[in-house]
Amino acid sequence: MKSLLFKFSLLSLVLLMSNKPAPQEFQGQATYFAKSTMDLGSWGARMSEAQKKQIMARLKNRLEKTFVLNFNKEESVFNEEEKLDAISGATDSWGKNFSQGESYKNVKENALVQQQEFYGKQFLVKDKLQKFEWKMGSETKQIGQYTCFKATATVPTDELTWYNFSWGKLRQQAKKEGDSTNTEPEIKMTEVEAWYTPQVPVGHGPAEFWGLPGLILEVSAGNTTMLCSKIVMNPKEKIKIEAPKKGKEITKDSYQETIVGKMREMANNRGRRRSR
Repeated sequence: MKSLLFKFSLLSLVLLMSNKPAPQEFQGQATYFAKSTMDLGSWGARMSEAQKKQIMARLKNRLEKTFVLNFNKEESVFNEEEKLDAISGATDSWGKNFSQGESYKNVKENALVQQQEFYGKQFLVKDKLQKFEWKMGSETKQIGQYTCFKATATVPTDELTWYNFSWGKLRQQAKKEGDSTNTEPEIKMTEVEAWYTPQVPVGHGPAEFWGLPGLILEVSAGNTTMLCSKIVMNPKEKIKIEAPKKGKEITKDSYQETIVGKMREMANNRGRRRSR
């Protein structure tokens, strides 16, 4: 009889444990506002203040953006909230060719998967995460309800902007190809300042940034600053966090070569039309 009662008790315990709800997966969602400045250089020196304001108004969609970072302990997905151009009422199709696409990071596997669209073609960039040698500071500041600590790093500019393009890159490459002395060009560096909070104990951050002992809430690099404006931890509706899958697989370096090659082709075609 005791044996029967013991078996019944054991069976009840097993059933109770099997019906116990599984612990909720640790998830979060952070919203970032990004603002960039633009140096109009010698071109801007010839403009009136009214003209400068007009140019900045037309470029507002490129200079001010909102992004969302969905994350769990190991993975994150970072993507821009698309909005209409304030003047034309259309999406910024030209700027889309050189802006960051949907970006998936896995900090455990040191893996990046980023979807890029370039002149109507879809690419799936697969590579390692950007390397940061962070210098930890003792300074603190409050961002919303979170106490943040400062960290800095210095990174080659081209590594941070591999999905972007500037005519300066094309000129630099042409100069390198025409240099018979094989002199290595000077590597431009970007200073990065990040503020992270250990109150959200994940190694994630916006854009390429990651690798600190807490979520990065603010980061400044070059002419762009990204600031977290909202965090939702463990939202009621489960967040889907997975890598994008569509596009031709390619590495960061190969993607940059594709961009430079296409822009060189466009420049050459434009030059031939002018010479006719």
